[in-house]
Amino acid sequence: MESYIAFDFGGTYIKCAVIGENADIIESEKKPTPDSLGGLVKLIDLYVSNHPDSYGIAVSCPGAVSEDGFVYGSSAIRYNHGPNLKNIIETKTNLPVHIENDANCAGYAEVWKGAARGKENALVVVVGTGIGGAVIRNGEIYKGTHLHGGEFGFMLLTEDVQDSNDVWSRVASTQAMVRKVCRKKGLAAKELNGEQIFRMAEQGDRECLQAIDEFYHLLAVGIYNLQYLHDPEVILIGGGVSARPDLIENINKKVTKLVDKIDLAKIKPILAPCQFHHNANLLGAVYSFKVRKRRK
Repeated sequence: MESYIAFDFGGTYIKCAVIGENADIIESEKKPTPDSLGGLVKLIDLYVSNHPDSYGIAVSCPGAVSEDGFVYGSSAIRYNHGPNLKNIIETKTNLPVHIENDANCAGYAEVWKGAARGKENALVVVVGTGIGGAVIRNGEIYKGTHLHGGEFGFMLLTEDVQDSNDVWSRVASTQAMVRKVCRKKGLAAKELNGEQIFRMAEQGDRECLQAIDEFYHLLAVGIYNLQYLHDPEVILIGGGVSARPDLIENINKKVTKLVDKIDLAKIKPILAPCQFHHNANLLGAVYSFKVRKRRK
């Protein structure tokens, strides 16, 4: 059986794993993200040298990733933008390399072994400090003309656009919820996080309850728009907040209110949580590699 070496590039940690061809994680670990491209390549080469029998290297990477290995846009790992990352890693390791956007990897994990398995058309919405996602069309990731397919966080939900703070990522993310509560309570943004706000709401905190209600409403508005834009079979919600058992129920309530108000709207989105969480990007990177290999 073939095995693959997978890396998930993050701003704080690099996750490393050996993954079998049937999505079994043989081993995994994480390392602090190096502060230079040279340090990153050294980390990769060292891990690869300890697993000489692997078929190839699959990478999940933030940013707009092209087929030939360039990473466009911006991300927390600035040194990845500019050089041909694929060629650099292949030259150093002498193994075939495939690099995919991290949100697309999360989508591919769901297509391979998760909640989108067997679906032709689906969307993955990843909610965290921002909002990203993936468009699954005909069973594969659709990237778009400028590699920005699935960048749902750039959607606008208001006519009165002032600046980038009005995009969906900035108004409907968990970080936006934190900012609202901290502003009302006169706290610095670093003094609270999303988990604390949900706990405080359970204890009856008024500001937290209101912020969470607005959070669900704004998520529902964006999801309503996505349903009528793409008409998918299912919209999967990922990110840390997707682990909450009441998340889908609460978003559904808000979506139902929207649909009931608009008499032209007859289709209600089908929502479900993503099956994979912290390992999604590693698994999806491998599946993306396998999909690309099949095309050749």
